[in-house]
Amino acid sequence: MTVMQRAPRAAIAIRPYEFRDVAALFEAASESVEMVYPWLPWCHPGYALDEAKAWVEQQVRAFESRQQFEFVIVSAEGAFLGGCGLNQIDQANRRANLGYWVRSSAAGQGVATAAVRLLVGWALANTDLERMEVLVATGNVASLRVAEKAGAVREGVLRSRLLLHGRPHDAVVFSFVREANPSA
Repeated sequence: MTVMQRAPRAAIAIRPYEFRDVAALFEAASESVEMVYPWLPWCHPGYALDEAKAWVEQQVRAFESRQQFEFVIVSAEGAFLGGCGLNQIDQANRRANLGYWVRSSAAGQGVATAAVRLLVGWALANTDLERMEVLVATGNVASLRVAEKAGAVREGVLRSRLLLHGRPHDAVVFSFVREANPSA
């Protein structure tokens, strides 16, 4: 399943992970350690091909069982640009965490913003989620801009909400919510 969107600065698509994505994920993560690691510790110096393989295998199973919905972000030509997804799904409250990352060579081109918009549209059409939350460390300026540009509503700052590299960080919480149906 592919969802395509043409953004002003980036024509991208999102699709669920496939086993063939292991090498591309590894390459993108390896390229992006300096930019991504401060905010997403999984993308660390020494990131190994086995870690990429385990991640992809886990995501294929999780998507099939509807436990998580992680997507690859690809260019119009099919190049691996990053990832986005819905995880930490709370079925009782129909809420999920929404996350994203873009490889260094694709940063600053509108890719993440377009991917977030696609992901929110997919979630509203394919799940019963009422709320998607984006949690961003206050120092992660690029990610804060993505959430804002994608249309998320800024709700506030949560003190010491994220633990990154053993240190607590304040984080901004943003949300996307399903519009209430007044006739329901």
